[in-house]
Amino acid sequence: LNDNLPSRLDEETGLLHGLGTCDMKGGDAVILRLAATLPEPNRDLTFVLYECEEIDSEFNGLNLLSQSHPELLTADFAILMEPSNGVVEAGCQGTLRVDVRTTGERAHSARSWKGVNAIHKAADVLARLNSYEARKPVIDGLEYHEGLNAVFVRGGVAGNVVPDECVVEVNYRFAPDRSEAEAEQFVRDFFEGFEVTLTDTAPGALPGLDRPAAKAFIDAVGGPDAVVNPKFGWTDVARFTVLGVPAVNFGPGDPMLAHKQEEFVPVDQIRSCERALTDWLGETR
Repeated sequence: LNDNLPSRLDEETGLLHGLGTCDMKGGDAVILRLAATLPEPNRDLTFVLYECEEIDSEFNGLNLLSQSHPELLTADFAILMEPSNGVVEAGCQGTLRVDVRTTGERAHSARSWKGVNAIHKAADVLARLNSYEARKPVIDGLEYHEGLNAVFVRGGVAGNVVPDECVVEVNYRFAPDRSEAEAEQFVRDFFEGFEVTLTDTAPGALPGLDRPAAKAFIDAVGGPDAVVNPKFGWTDVARFTVLGVPAVNFGPGDPMLAHKQEEFVPVDQIRSCERALTDWLGETR
């Protein structure tokens, strides 16, 4: 890892600690190891490492590559090395962000009764979020789990001014049985009475477990009793799905640790993912 992302290997537990180790430098390590050591892979491989996967779609490196060099993404199958605990995670949930805005009237805070506090009015937005009950649809035998959360609150003018505007940025993670349009409508209905502005959106991807390439890969790395889980986060599996390329998530690391301060990845899991892919790419076809 780079110096700005300090990591620490605990020899006793075999855990590599540090932000980014799980999501997803462990997967990157597997990619680089395969690229350096596979003598004669039985498939035509393209390794892609890219920037800005976690932020707005317009900056996503894979999205930019699909526009500038689409031929590099022409494939029969894609594997996203996202953390999945070393088993296949199918599909992914969609994501959208909206700004929910409240307005008021500025006043000197010493005479606050002459104004209307927009930040105080945002309490109603947060109250609705606290009342939210997640939808958990079952798709192809996999239970997805939606989420609706405030991720930023912006407001305030100065330390002696009653604010006249407050924005609550909300992120909605929606199951892949909902389209982007349906997800947006749900959020607008949920915040009825407030000004809602869509700022970013990306579709989910259905599990696609009936696709021959995905089935063959699952059998190869997991055997007849292979464990397959749903992917709760958004990944570029969705982007490959739009391109017509079957794709799955398969990488080391517990996805529940992603973006947490105590992030870590088991070294054994990095090695087991590498072995599984080495065997799959070296088997006689």
